Amino acid sequence: MEQQGAELQTQTFNCPICLDPLKEPVTTSCGHSYCGTCIRNHWDAEEENHIYTCPQCREKFIRRPDLKKNIMSAKLVEELKKNRLQDDPDDQRFAAAEDVACDSCTGRKLKAFKSCLNCVASYCEKHLQPHHESAALKRHKLVDPSKKIQEMICSHHDEVMKMFCRTDQQCICIFCSMEEHKDHDTVTAAVEKTEKQRELQESLADIHKNIQNREKDVELLKEQEKTINLSADQTVEHSEQMFTELIRLLHQRSSELEKEVRSKQQTEVSAVRALQEKLEQEISELKKRDAELQQLSHTEDHIQFVLSYSSLSALSVSTHSSIIHRGPGSCFEEVTEVVSVLREHLHKVLMEDWNKVCQTVERVDVLPLELRSRAGFLKHLQKNTLDPNTSHRYLRLSEGNRKVTRMKEDQLHPDHPDRFTEWPQVLSRESLTGRCYWEVEVRGMKVNVPVAYKSISRAGIGRKCEFRANDKSWTLDCSSKNYTFIHNNIESPVSGPQSSRIGVYVDHTAGILSFYSVSETMTLLHRVITTFTEPLHAGVSVYYYGDNAELCKL
Repeated sequence: MEQQGAELQTQTFNCPICLDPLKEPVTTSCGHSYCGTCIRNHWDAEEENHIYTCPQCREKFIRRPDLKKNIMSAKLVEELKKNRLQDDPDDQRFAAAEDVACDSCTGRKLKAFKSCLNCVASYCEKHLQPHHESAALKRHKLVDPSKKIQEMICSHHDEVMKMFCRTDQQCICIFCSMEEHKDHDTVTAAVEKTEKQRELQESLADIHKNIQNREKDVELLKEQEKTINLSADQTVEHSEQMFTELIRLLHQRSSELEKEVRSKQQTEVSAVRALQEKLEQEISELKKRDAELQQLSHTEDHIQFVLSYSSLSALSVSTHSSIIHRGPGSCFEEVTEVVSVLREHLHKVLMEDWNKVCQTVERVDVLPLELRSRAGFLKHLQKNTLDPNTSHRYLRLSEGNRKVTRMKEDQLHPDHPDRFTEWPQVLSRESLTGRCYWEVEVRGMKVNVPVAYKSISRAGIGRKCEFRANDKSWTLDCSSKNYTFIHNNIESPVSGPQSSRIGVYVDHTAGILSFYSVSETMTLLHRVITTFTEPLHAGVSVYYYGDNAELCKL
């Protein structure tokens, strides 16, 4: 009951003409209230007949009535508006900035319920009622509320655009189809929508398929991540165990060597001390003999001297041999030398084998399992051809634009804005998106196998146009002796088996670029993980006369 009373109160203070709450309410002489603007507009339309009527009671006035401001209604309407805002300031019936508003509402506008293509306007449910009640308005075309309804009207003929010109790919009205688009391929918008709807469904199907494929790829990559982490953890753990064992063995050998040296030290010191004691005893005896001889030398009795000397002379001969003195620290010098040789040998072995370990780590392949073999890569085979419009004037294309050869003579290529003018290089006609794989057969002293953006510079002095010397290209330099990867003029040496065939794999979405040496097996030479911001193109650079490269036909 309370809600019905509120609705009745609201309807009481609505203008009978615009159906909105009274604005600047005025009262006619017959006692009915209207918005000042609404009743004046109503009487302006009747002015030609010189008869003025009340829209509600249809009372006729010969002279245009004077309007009196309805002070009481104005106060009540104002109070009603305040109460409504206080009761429900966020009423979802009212249009927000992102909503389509009713074009007939005054003041705070309600959300539009429908848009009319004939009226070129949008209406709330209340103001849409005439379209349901009037026979003439029932024929109007109603659509879901749209802010772009004005865009559906032809700016030349002020008519609803119901046709589509396939020649110019634009919406037109019926008059346009008979005038400037008369000889064009035109259909109704409904027919074009059906065609576009079919294309849309195909696009949606492709998108859904790609989403499913990507979701599968994400799951595979998650599993791959787990595998990588587990394998890396196990490798680190095993390596730590092996290095710990090596360190333990070195400590053990160091301890054993210390025991051997200390044992030998004790033996040699004991021998030295025994000899020292013997020598000290001999010294004591010699000193005693020296004293006796000194005493004898002072004897004056000749007979006594002769007798005493004869008894002492037999003890004067010593059997001791001289000790050969060695310099300090020289006793175990040979041991130190042998240990130094062992250290150098271990250091050399560790360094040589350490490089092998690092190279093995570098070649670890983290691609999906399907890309662990050449057959897996060939599932993503990209059939590239070289674009003659990009070929340098000293390059000759052959084999269906798959082979490029460096020539001594100018090949007289016509001028073209895409042509490389400074460096002997060429790009593919096809762009690379998604996953792509191709192989290049290189023959000669120096051939580069790059990928590059189409926006790379083509002309001008300097190296900004050269594959390798900018941030728009990634290049594997294949010389007769080694490989080098170059990007933005930064060179990185690459190790791996030499082969005349180079495999290139690109996953544009994932930002992966890999180069492989292809023979009986595939060996990863270098991998780049980055973000590609443009479609890529395959390329070739051939520097020496007679050298050539061919995009393999697999």
